[in-house]
Amino acid sequence: MKWVNPPVALMLHAGVPRLLAAGVHLVGLQPNQSDGATNANGQNPRIALEAYPGLLAREVLAQRSYKSDTKAKQTPDRLIARKDLITALEHGQTRLGLRLKLTHSQRDLLVDDGSGDSLDAVMCLIQAAWGQARYAEGDERYGLPAEMDPLEGWILTAGWQKP
Repeated sequence: MKWVNPPVALMLHAGVPRLLAAGVHLVGLQPNQSDGATNANGQNPRIALEAYPGLLAREVLAQRSYKSDTKAKQTPDRLIARKDLITALEHGQTRLGLRLKLTHSQRDLLVDDGSGDSLDAVMCLIQAAWGQARYAEGDERYGLPAEMDPLEGWILTAGWQKP
């Protein structure tokens, strides 16, 4: 596990206790709780799924970069890559087959955010929507594979291929 660049281990150790304390259900990672569990009121608990925007970005852009935290590296090429990525998401041109609907101002915000943070959040939302669609179709694991290791976790949509 990495502690720097990005600090995945640090995020895990800091984040998971907070999620559990907030009553969030970590699908596939809590063996003592079934994935179709309900809370004391008989309602579905809040669900946490691990998403990774790089999966969708690489699917569309291959190795092209669309973001940088450094202002000087927020280049015209990265701006074009963000536009290409947003267009592909709007047209449903990923293996997930979901189409992103944006207003003009939302699209402008995503294009203009050279850090890519807003676009990353949108791609995580698309992955979560894909998982919710699997759940709505009867998959209580939100599309996560049954064989996933509960100690390792699984990034939503990783390894999934469009039928």
